[in-house]
Amino acid sequence: MHIAIAGNIGSGKTTLTKLLAKRLNWKPHYEDVESNPYLHSFYQDMQRWSFNLQIYFLNSRYRQIIKLRKSKKTIIQDRTIYEDARIFAPNLHEMGLMATRDFENYISLFELINSLIKPPDLLLYLRADVPTLVKQIQKRGREYEKSLRLDYLKSLNIRYEAWIKDYKESNLLILDVNDKDFNNPEDLSQVIEKVQTKTHGLF
Repeated sequence: MHIAIAGNIGSGKTTLTKLLAKRLNWKPHYEDVESNPYLHSFYQDMQRWSFNLQIYFLNSRYRQIIKLRKSKKTIIQDRTIYEDARIFAPNLHEMGLMATRDFENYISLFELINSLIKPPDLLLYLRADVPTLVKQIQKRGREYEKSLRLDYLKSLNIRYEAWIKDYKESNLLILDVNDKDFNNPEDLSQVIEKVQTKTHGLF
């Protein structure tokens, strides 16, 4: 089974991926952040590196999906291939940070890849308000994220909500994480209960 976690920057995807994998004996697949050769450059100059970054993520996630679909274990994935194409790339294009020709090229490549892959069996969407995102981003203290603007996070949140509203590709579980701390045993147990209820019958 393939389970994926979606959500804005700072919503808690990596933390929840790690904890669910540990508690439910699932195999985690994390977003390629530390070894990403474009991420730091992107945050320093978004317009110059936006297309390069999105192509890197598209390639990385496609390879990840091929690999996890061959696995006989239940996989939980930190961020999906859809978020780049439905959230981040369109947002960069609208903000004038990705040229139209690059955006159209990217979307064309995504649509080709999308026709070759299967969606996750279950998508977990972590819904968080901007103040919650900011708090989490500051807490983890990644140097390259210090330049993130509130209007950027807000515009991403608007796109996330629009995408989730029309999401029909697979089973969906929406988790409001504004008042949740996944490292709190009680909060985590509540999330696990909801996830297990949703996955019942899918295995």
